[in-house]
Amino acid sequence: MGKTDEVSQQDRGPDLRDLSRAVSHALRHEPWLYGLELDAEGWACVDELVAALRRNKPEWVTLSVDDLTRMIATSDKQRHEIRGGKIRALYGHSIPGKLRRTPMVPPEVFYHGTSPLFVPAIRTSGLLPMARQYVHLSVDVDTALAVGKRKSKTPIILRVQAKQAYEKGVQFYIGNEKVWLVDRVPSDFIVFPGE
Repeated sequence: MGKTDEVSQQDRGPDLRDLSRAVSHALRHEPWLYGLELDAEGWACVDELVAALRRNKPEWVTLSVDDLTRMIATSDKQRHEIRGGKIRALYGHSIPGKLRRTPMVPPEVFYHGTSPLFVPAIRTSGLLPMARQYVHLSVDVDTALAVGKRKSKTPIILRVQAKQAYEKGVQFYIGNEKVWLVDRVPSDFIVFPGE
């Protein structure tokens, strides 16, 4: 790569997909590697994150908060948010200690895409977070299908009777406009295909 290519790449700023991956790693998985402290709701100081990313990747020496804002604005998955000088990942945390969320009244139903192999366990135990902090629920079938395809070539879509579950004490939390979170969903509130 010539000098002109290097300059033009720096002028354009960081690759936003690379930036999103790095930000997710810092905020969801190993904040300590970046010298970040997350509060109980997963927030970190945005300036500290920018400084840490600059240190870790020499090619990001000119990285700014504007680059993070652009990354969030152009992302189709809305994984992060910035507010009041702080930034956080909206879901997918694997760090120890559960992040506090505010319970919200859910819509009538959610959808959950999964592998057919998991159906017997879900019928018995309901939806559990497994290695994650929360169970992820999709607001529409298309999103659930996209998620399910990560687990199986032939995913099945479960329908979660969220409003009924909420009325029986199950708490739901907003992850983003496409994903809601829940601690667990008992099988009584899950409609399986063919039912």
